[in-house]
Amino acid sequence: MILTTFVVLLIVRWYYRSRSGRCNSKEQLVGKTVIVTGASAGIGKEAAKEFASRGARVILACRNLIKARKVAAEIIGHTGNKDVVVEYLDTSNLDSVRLFCRQILRNEEHLHILVNNAGIVGPQAKQITKDGLELTMATNHYGHFLLTNLLLDRMIASGPGRIINVSSAAHVFTRRINLRDLNFEATSYSPSSAYAQSKLCNILFTKELAEKLKGTEVTANSLHPGAVGTDFFSKNDFPLNWSARIINGFLSFVVHFAGKTSELGAQTTIYLAVSGDVERVSGQYFEDCKVNLSSSSWLAKDRYVAKGLWEVSEVEVQLRPREEHF
Repeated sequence: MILTTFVVLLIVRWYYRSRSGRCNSKEQLVGKTVIVTGASAGIGKEAAKEFASRGARVILACRNLIKARKVAAEIIGHTGNKDVVVEYLDTSNLDSVRLFCRQILRNEEHLHILVNNAGIVGPQAKQITKDGLELTMATNHYGHFLLTNLLLDRMIASGPGRIINVSSAAHVFTRRINLRDLNFEATSYSPSSAYAQSKLCNILFTKELAEKLKGTEVTANSLHPGAVGTDFFSKNDFPLNWSARIINGFLSFVVHFAGKTSELGAQTTIYLAVSGDVERVSGQYFEDCKVNLSSSSWLAKDRYVAKGLWEVSEVEVQLRPREEHF
């Protein structure tokens, strides 16, 4: 039984990795400035490394500065590009997002590529941030919504530019969304339901953003990176009961063994950031370096819901008049 399982996993691993999309573009990024949130590990780290190897100025926007500085040193050593910097950003904290953006707007004359990559699976018991937002939604959606809005003027002025939002196929598990209860005050909470909803919001946010950016040289697209063997399941800052630890451990093993490497998982992010094939493509959901209409849910394609989410998100992040663009 164990041997059979092992052989099956080997076959799945070979098949899945062999069919994974790869970015074949040789486009260089000399003179371009790139921000990658959550770049201290996994696909964010791999994408940042690739951008640096193509000559970009790369800003690692991370919560764990010690880890991020080690990654920056590693990227510099690997690529020879010394224009790799670390800035503190906690997307679950709106004050942190605003401070980060003030620093960027003060220090960076241009901004060409923004990769909203940071994300968590939240705790078993619901946690509310100091801004009154559910933690997973704050980290995965609200923080990036505010971040993007605050940096839009600089991106538009620097155009052409690209905004890439890292979502997940997990969004399909959200069958309905209550725009008046995005923080699970009345709706039943679980880590998986909050994560799935936040990933749905990434796609809906992208869709509405693309509509609002029409007439500019800035595009916005979202993506599913695939099942990637990072520490996403095994790393957890929150206490888990025994059953959750077993489930997380099992998922971590299977994905590490049979899923994509971090390098493969970063390919669609890199493709959307550099490829000439998507120069004028906006508002789409990608997987394996191609548009994937079939794997996104009907809810993720609903323009009415996307517009409603935008309006609710403006209120939830307390978007100020001087911060509004549309």
